[in-house]
Amino acid sequence: MVAASAVAMFCACGDDAASNNATDPIGNEPGSSAVDNPAYSSGATDPANPGNPGNPGDPNNPASSAGDSGQNPQNPASSGTAAGSSGSVNPGSSAVVNPGSSGSVAGSSAGTAAGSSSSSVNTEPELDASGFPTLESYGPPPAEYTKDISATAKRGWNTRYWDACKPHCSWLRESANDITRADTSSNEAYIADYGTARNCNIHDVEVPTFTLGDVSKSWFGYNGTRSACGDEKEKGVFTCTDMAPIAVNDTLSYAYVAGTADSKCGKCYHLQYDGHFANEMENNPPRETHLALKGKHMIVMASNIGNDVAGGNANLPAGQFDLMVPGGGVGAFDALTTQVNKGSNFNWGAGFGGFLTECQNQLGYEASLVEYQTCIKDMCDAAFGDAGLPNLLRGCHWFADWYKAADNPTYYIEEVECPQYLVDHYVSRFNTTTETNIKKVTDWSTYKQGDVLDTLHCWKAGEAPPEEGWTNPSAGCDVK
Repeated sequence: MVAASAVAMFCACGDDAASNNATDPIGNEPGSSAVDNPAYSSGATDPANPGNPGNPGDPNNPASSAGDSGQNPQNPASSGTAAGSSGSVNPGSSAVVNPGSSGSVAGSSAGTAAGSSSSSVNTEPELDASGFPTLESYGPPPAEYTKDISATAKRGWNTRYWDACKPHCSWLRESANDITRADTSSNEAYIADYGTARNCNIHDVEVPTFTLGDVSKSWFGYNGTRSACGDEKEKGVFTCTDMAPIAVNDTLSYAYVAGTADSKCGKCYHLQYDGHFANEMENNPPRETHLALKGKHMIVMASNIGNDVAGGNANLPAGQFDLMVPGGGVGAFDALTTQVNKGSNFNWGAGFGGFLTECQNQLGYEASLVEYQTCIKDMCDAAFGDAGLPNLLRGCHWFADWYKAADNPTYYIEEVECPQYLVDHYVSRFNTTTETNIKKVTDWSTYKQGDVLDTLHCWKAGEAPPEEGWTNPSAGCDVK
């Protein structure tokens, strides 16, 4: 019998390497130091009050299939407020500008983002420990999130992973040819695309997605905050754990996914599970787990993109989404075992397939739903029960309880407007514009919420302050 195997992807989608391939907006060759970049402001930025089959790529090689450059000087044609100026907001509060809205607040249930659907009822929502509204404060979800789409929608399938890497969508767009990430041609375009996806340090504290790079008095550009999946390890950044799946009710959940190479960061989709699975055939029918998931709905948001995530085929034309779920497998670029250090002998399950694949190896492929659920939750408790990261434990249990431990299930899919809950947990609360004056940090492990981040005064070409009667013609920063 062919096993209902967990082909969880080699998802390197979150593991984008930094490089010095700077894009010069004034026409010089990549790597040129003559960058005219309007990321200028003065004053300190205070975060407490600041203005599977496939090629996974190489996290240290941005020329690989999944590699992305972390060094990204941009020249947005706008005059938006730079991070660290008086127009910035408190990343630990709910007073964050809501993308696409006028006067709305991300993290508030009072407004909605561009293209998002309002399910909010409370203008002063109860906040959780991270400064976000509680799930309940968003009110009941729109009826469209659970409508039957089986008659009109294409079919696709899920794999699963949680490598804990910095998400692909946390990096700035590298060039005009990069259509997956937020448009940086203007602040308006950047905000409309929800900007960069949040990332957190090893202690699960949100930190900037990009900062100034190695600037001088005659050059400056931006540096993507380096991923823990590269050489930085504990000094780097990770997926924020509150991006783990969460149940809205017995039939609806919210989650984040890695999409195919032609997907777009920040897009949302309605998935309606159909009781089948990707590797199904006559002598390999759906299991109890797949049948238990049938009829449930999920709204997912793309926070990762991967060239290793498969496109469609004749039977499943919508292609694959790699579901982000703790315990789903650490993949090719593992930062989870750095963030949750259990020692070299700890059983993290299969690298591709995680806890469920390990339980299938132990129990066989004909075990009952309850047997799989019990096995998975025991592994969840062992991995995350004492990790001090409760979202990972919640998301891992969600896979067993709500998702019914389904292995590569299939669904009907259509694009929908994003729920505010997913938008709020996606949008960076530091990098609210295409500009920043936050100084480069090489070790994020010591950053605590409320710490003041160092900033630099930077200027465009031709706007440098005079020194002894001479004005530097280049863009640069006031460095000692």
